[in-house]
Amino acid sequence: MNLPATPAALDFTPQRSTSATARPLLLCLSHLRWGFVYQRPQHVMSRLAQAYEVLFWEEPVFSQTQAAHLVTSSPCAGVTVMVPHLPEGLDAEQIASAQRQLVDAYLQDNPPAELLMWYLTPMSLSFTEHLQARVTVFDCMDELSAFKGAPPELVVRERQLLAKADVVFTGGHSLWQAKRQHHDNAHSMPSSVDIAHFAQARQAGAGAADQRDIPEPRLGFFGVIDERFDSELIRDVAAERPQWQIVLIGPVVKIDPASLPQAANIHYLGARDYRELPSYLAGWAVALMPFAINESTRFISPTKTPEYLAGGCPVVSTPVRDVVDGYGASGVVHIAATAPAFIAAIDVALQQKTREDFLSRADAALEGMSWDTTCGLMKEHIECLR
Repeated sequence: MNLPATPAALDFTPQRSTSATARPLLLCLSHLRWGFVYQRPQHVMSRLAQAYEVLFWEEPVFSQTQAAHLVTSSPCAGVTVMVPHLPEGLDAEQIASAQRQLVDAYLQDNPPAELLMWYLTPMSLSFTEHLQARVTVFDCMDELSAFKGAPPELVVRERQLLAKADVVFTGGHSLWQAKRQHHDNAHSMPSSVDIAHFAQARQAGAGAADQRDIPEPRLGFFGVIDERFDSELIRDVAAERPQWQIVLIGPVVKIDPASLPQAANIHYLGARDYRELPSYLAGWAVALMPFAINESTRFISPTKTPEYLAGGCPVVSTPVRDVVDGYGASGVVHIAATAPAFIAAIDVALQQKTREDFLSRADAALEGMSWDTTCGLMKEHIECLR
């Protein structure tokens, strides 16, 4: 693990024209695990894998292993997930050094025809800043520095990444407005939707087996339950309307599960596979986005909004800026800032799903949206820089 403090730069920019058949290598550096929740990184990388060989580099796993090594898997065509396994007890500098050695060894053993780099987290600069790529992308999904447990050096690392990146994509419009002040080639690329997948919820069917015994009407949420989740709001809604059944799907992360509201009409079903989500959505009368309004949600652009609408479900959301700006005038997404207003909005939404014009209005709100379109635009920017 004894590498130089400042390793020599490894230059993988092509010195001559590469073969027309040689696929560039896209190294994606992620703070999220591929198998955690299927969201923006998986949608984007699985599509870009049609043009590039994708290496999806996850954060390390620590164990009693004696030597640092990589564990790889291939979740879909063209994508290789790489997980560094490191010995326990390493400090931050040793962790960066170990990962630098692993990534360098891999690239030297498997020299790419051309290297492209895609950062989902600025913290990965600690072991990759010496790599010279043909194109460097910063896909700024969220304002990570505002999240619970964010490392204090993240702000400095982001400043360094903004200086290194050739192009910056943001997960929403408000985040783009913030980042474009720091980069001349920043573009708003809001997370999109696989309409065909979620439209399965519009078909009549039995729905998810573990939801069938929950009485109606069901109000549902799927996603990560963390510091962005407004527990007090859910507690108040459940208490004021005990006849409403609130179904919550997703992993609990970075908060104490014991702090979540408990009631007979609140149902925690845990994490579910992305493929299963339409079967749950099919049984909901209203879909919820109970986000707390705080620093961690200031710039979010929830993928749930279009997914819920594609599934044929009216939405009630707290006033997240990108939701208000993007869907507030749609007539199918209702915005409410307080518990009484949230309850009143649900009352309206409960009457909406059965209206004849609802699906056409939902489809109008989704017009032109697709992950294929978003990824196509991203690829265009990359190709213009190659």
